[in-house]
Amino acid sequence: MTESTETNLQTPAGEEERDQAARRASASNDTVHLGAMGKAFAILEAIANAKQPLTMTDLVRTCGLTKPTAHRITTMLAEMGYLAREPLKRGLIEGPRLISLALSTLATAAPRSRRHAILRSVSEKTGETCNFGVLVGSEVVYLDRVEAKWPLALRFEAGSRVPAHCTAIGKLLLALLPAHERAAAIASMPLTRLTTRTITDPVKLNEALERINRTRIGIDDEEFIEGVVCVSVPVIAKSGQVVGGIAVSAPAARISIQEALSFVPIMHDAAQRLSATYSDSRAAS
Repeated sequence: MTESTETNLQTPAGEEERDQAARRASASNDTVHLGAMGKAFAILEAIANAKQPLTMTDLVRTCGLTKPTAHRITTMLAEMGYLAREPLKRGLIEGPRLISLALSTLATAAPRSRRHAILRSVSEKTGETCNFGVLVGSEVVYLDRVEAKWPLALRFEAGSRVPAHCTAIGKLLLALLPAHERAAAIASMPLTRLTTRTITDPVKLNEALERINRTRIGIDDEEFIEGVVCVSVPVIAKSGQVVGGIAVSAPAARISIQEALSFVPIMHDAAQRLSATYSDSRAAS
């Protein structure tokens, strides 16, 4: 065999070894900056993705950890029930608590996906953006949102916070509070003027909330963002508890507030279906 032939036969193996060394170095660089929690998640992820039990040597190589660190963290995770030793003691596998966490995540994710599908159906039927939010102090937190399929849209992500005193969901949920709680909320929140139509007077705001309390329909007539209108309805659980609110928003140049109110029957139907997902998830738990 010639020298060149030997070189050609050995090159792939040499490249593979270098690739493996590079991956180990990359993993080490990724985890060296992580705290204990990040390293613990790296170990859990490695074991969850493995098709067979992982030894300490496997974890050190895969996660780029030192052996003492890997041993310390795996011992802690095993004590907490997130890891377990394979019965034949050939390596570590997922523990009962990690399996339970995975199943719980799947169980709660299913209703969330159903809720998103409900919001998407409202958006498709109305042609406009649909939000689902809850009242937290003086703000509304969007738990989910489906944007309208228009070139220009308001880009609020799930988790975004908006002021309660000038948004349709916020005003609706404030209006449905017991009178003394509503008064305390109004007194404590900053009534910042965001447009020329924002209500900043506490007395006038309370009057507007009284009207909303009677109709149970929240209205934002360009009070939060100039040129945007919004209407909302409550999501009420079987127990009578107000879970949150659904809103449809759109540019005033496209629809008027009166046209937006024509979406209320569609929104009420969606609110009932959303309420059912909360009842179902509680029953499942």
